[in-house]
Amino acid sequence: MARTAMVRAMKTTVLTLSVLMLGVAVPALARTPLAQNSHITDSLVAGRVGDTIRKTCPSISARMITAYTKLKALEQFARDQGYTEDEVKAFMKDSGQKARIKALAAKYLAKAGVVEGNIESYCAAGRAEIEKGTLAGSLLRSSK
Repeated sequence: MARTAMVRAMKTTVLTLSVLMLGVAVPALARTPLAQNSHITDSLVAGRVGDTIRKTCPSISARMITAYTKLKALEQFARDQGYTEDEVKAFMKDSGQKARIKALAAKYLAKAGVVEGNIESYCAAGRAEIEKGTLAGSLLRSSK
């Protein structure tokens, strides 16, 4: 009888450990791809918007320390979501993802009234982003 109780206890322990291990493994398997994480995409688009504006508008410059800090915070966010550093680096270097973010930023800028070739439209959009306090605006500084 004691042997049966001991075997039953061992089976219960093994079953419990298996369930606990499965519970830990499932979230890792259930992660959405980085490209489908809206916070990451939105942040990268905002960064691209800010970068495009500062490169085009002569009266707007970048807040480089702020941009660097926010980029590092975004990388940490991704790691906190369970993505590895290698996955994050591969995503950031992927030419297809860069093109996707660039296209989303161009669409955002067009919606904000930017007209390609019209420098003042970039400046106006940049000043509006700064005034609204958007993520893109927080990366910029206007000298006007």
